[in-house]
Order: sequence, then structure tokens, then C-alpha cells
Amino acid sequence: MDDDQRSARLEAWIAEQLPHATTVRIEGLSKIPMGHSAETFTCTVSWTEAERAVSADVVFRLRPPFPGLLEPYDLALQFKILRALEATSVRSPRALWLEATGEVLGREFYVMEQLAGTVYERELPQALKDDPARALKMSQSLVEAIASIHNVRPETTDLSFVAAHDQVDRELSHWRSEIERVKKGPLPALERLADELVATRPTSPGIVTLVHGDPKPGNFAFDEHGEVTGIFDWEMATVGNPLTDIGWAEVNWNTPNAPTNLPGALSADEFIALYEELTGIEVTDRAWYRAFQDFKIAVILLVGAMLFDAALVADERFASMGEAVPFYTDAALRELGVAETLDPGPVAPDPERLASLETKG
Repeated sequence: MDDDQRSARLEAWIAEQLPHATTVRIEGLSKIPMGHSAETFTCTVSWTEAERAVSADVVFRLRPPFPGLLEPYDLALQFKILRALEATSVRSPRALWLEATGEVLGREFYVMEQLAGTVYERELPQALKDDPARALKMSQSLVEAIASIHNVRPETTDLSFVAAHDQVDRELSHWRSEIERVKKGPLPALERLADELVATRPTSPGIVTLVHGDPKPGNFAFDEHGEVTGIFDWEMATVGNPLTDIGWAEVNWNTPNAPTNLPGALSADEFIALYEELTGIEVTDRAWYRAFQDFKIAVILLVGAMLFDAALVADERFASMGEAVPFYTDAALRELGVAETLDPGPVAPDPERLASLETKG
């Protein structure tokens, strides 16, 4: 489906969502090139209502083609969580409409407002690299944004539709089953890591909050002063143990091209101290939660590599995912005190599959 067809279908569908509107138009439809899961498009929607011209900048988020990196993929759950957050201080985009049938664009999607701000995921401008005060403010504001998520309690917010019990056990079971679903042979390192995580699982902190699931710096937008203006990518959001988010944030804190890795930004220890001050939640067992999140990243990368290997996806970025599996697996094992070097097993796509990609190129 080309952009003209997509725009025409969207115009007709949006007109149905706005029964009092006329002359609905979509302009500037463009795909956001970041992300490996859902497809995201931005555009401006304009219409006339009560003889008044109205326009809104919006974002369309489409369910990824099946099978994707994060199956089972629940787009409707993301939409409902965003709706529930409208009554909180969390700076999430307002969810506007949900198309749950897949009949309009071939896949389900929802529409949300487009928030102001800049997302830094692939590269950082030199002006930001040369501004430690702004880097400090950005890292502080990011911690404040994470704290705002964890200050959302299910009992005081309408999140009863999200499963809240045994999040860590549920996720350990899920990601182990994903390994079994896609692996081509024994994976000694990753399978040992899964066993170690189960054997050393810490006691739950005894507090249940909203959990974002992917609070990396690239999922936050910032204004020119360093304030967070929006929190995006709620694909793995749930209700459960907030320390899982802290482990994920720590793993991603010092990655290249992250604003949290710039001179002047809070260190990981300073991040934890500020978070505890803002939430009253004590952060314990940091090494285990970092290992847990390294494990999840490794499995997601394995799934991506195997999807490519099986020719279920054509995205060339998936081809190299397997190369990073040993890095995250080994880092997690070291966090848990396992020093021995273990065989990663077959984690990369078949050489013939890679060669076919090079031939097409």
C-alpha cells in the first residue's frame, strides 16, 4: 500500500471517528525510521467543524507484521494504558482512536497526539555534547519521568485490566519459552543464564506499580532546556515490580549516543539515589535486575536473528542482531558471578541467508 492509498483510507476512517467533522484531510504522512517493532507514522490531520478549521499533529502506531520481536503483541493494551494515564502526571501522549480490526491498513493501529520535543537515539548533536549543564538536566528529568511512572499505583488508577501478579516469574517463563520457540540448537550460555536467574531470583520488593518496560533514553523526548516532554514506546508496559524498569534503565544508561552517557549527566549511582528520593522505593539487588534485563535483550535479539534466518522478515537490521547476543549474555552472567566462558551456540543467521541478502544488494 503506497502513501496515497494509505492516506485515503485513513482520511475515510478518521472521518468516521469525527462525526461532526467535514473535509477531513491528511498531510505530510511520513514514517519514523527508528524502532524494530511497530511501524510509526506522523502526519497532520485537518478538518472543518462547526465552520471552524481544526488541525492536529498525530502519530499512527501500527502493529508489526506477525511474527514480530515481541509476541504476543497487544496493541489494544498499549492504547488502554495510555488512556488510563491521561489522569496522571505521566507525560505520555494522549491516545485518540483505536482501529482494532486491521481492516483499514491491513494491521491494527492506534492514533495518538504528537508531543513536542526531540528524541535522541542514534546520534547526539555536537551542541549537546558540549553542554554538560543541559546533559545534567536531561538525566535528572529522565529520572523524574521514570519516577512519575512508578508513582502510578494500580489501586488509585484505572489499570485493573493489566495483569499484576508474578511479573518477574511470568517474564522469566515467557522469555525462556521464546528461546525454545526460535533456537536452532543448544545455546549453552543463554540457557545457563536463564537457569541462574531462576536460581538467584531475589525477593520481590513488595510494591506494585505501573512498569514501562523499556525506559531507555531513546524513548523520551526532551525540550531545548533538557526537560522531558514525552514518554513513548509502551509496547512492554505492565503492572508489577518497578525494579525491573530500573534494571533496564541501568543497562541502557551508559550506551553510546545516549544523553545519559554525556559529560555532566548523572552517574548510575546518582540516578538511583535521586530515584529513591522521588519515589521512596528502595533499589535493591541491582546486579540481578541488570542481568535479568540483559537476558531479555539477548532473547529479543535472538528472536530477531532467527526471524531473519527463517526469511520471516526482510529488514536488514535483523540480520546483525545475533552478533550482539553473546555480549549481553556474557554481561549478565558476569553480573551473577559466573566467570566461565560458555559457548553461545547458533545465535546468528545462516551464512547462506546472509549471502542471499548481499547478492540482492
